[in-house]
Amino acid sequence: MASATATVSTLCATFGTHCSISHNPKPLISQSFNLTRFPSHSYHLTFSPRLPLLPLPKSSESSVAETEPAQSVQTEPAQIVQTEPVQPPSWEPGLFAVVMIGSRQYIVHPGRWIVVQRLKGAKVNDKIALHKVLLVGTDTSCYIGKPIVTNSVVYATVEEQGLDPKVIVFKYKKKKHYRRTIGHRQPNTRIRINSIMGYENYPKVTMDDLNNMDDVDDVDS
Repeated sequence: MASATATVSTLCATFGTHCSISHNPKPLISQSFNLTRFPSHSYHLTFSPRLPLLPLPKSSESSVAETEPAQSVQTEPAQIVQTEPVQPPSWEPGLFAVVMIGSRQYIVHPGRWIVVQRLKGAKVNDKIALHKVLLVGTDTSCYIGKPIVTNSVVYATVEEQGLDPKVIVFKYKKKKHYRRTIGHRQPNTRIRINSIMGYENYPKVTMDDLNNMDDVDDVDS
């Protein structure tokens, strides 16, 4: 206990010799601050006249400005021009023809398309004319060619150059181990019939003529 007291007294004595406590502390900066060290600058400021403030809306008025409703602009109604409907070409009811293309005969109707043998040299959208017209018929009359209806023409348009479905050709020889399988697609042309013209001046046969011929045959018999 005595040794601890001696140690504390020694520390206090040492602290007193090195530190001095004063009740009037000095300022931290002892030197006076000289303002003349910095050069002075003069500034000239100009102020614009103050603009008058807009009056604030009263408490009774709505804070949201109400815009006037836009005036409805009355436009004149557009003039509707009634165009006449496009009428299809007038054909005799039941009009058809029998034409020969290559070595085959086809029944054609205006406005319809058919697939025929390949037409060499014909391209898509080409206009063609078929002159081998063997027969022209309607609901009331018939024009029979001998062998063709003179001055009669069938006009058509080439739509597509295609191929027929594939046909398998199988060759076989017995006892020879010979077998061959070959596929073939025949080229064709699709055409659309536009019109049948030029048959009006050809002699025609009507139902009345046929009935008269039947009556004459009955009388002769």
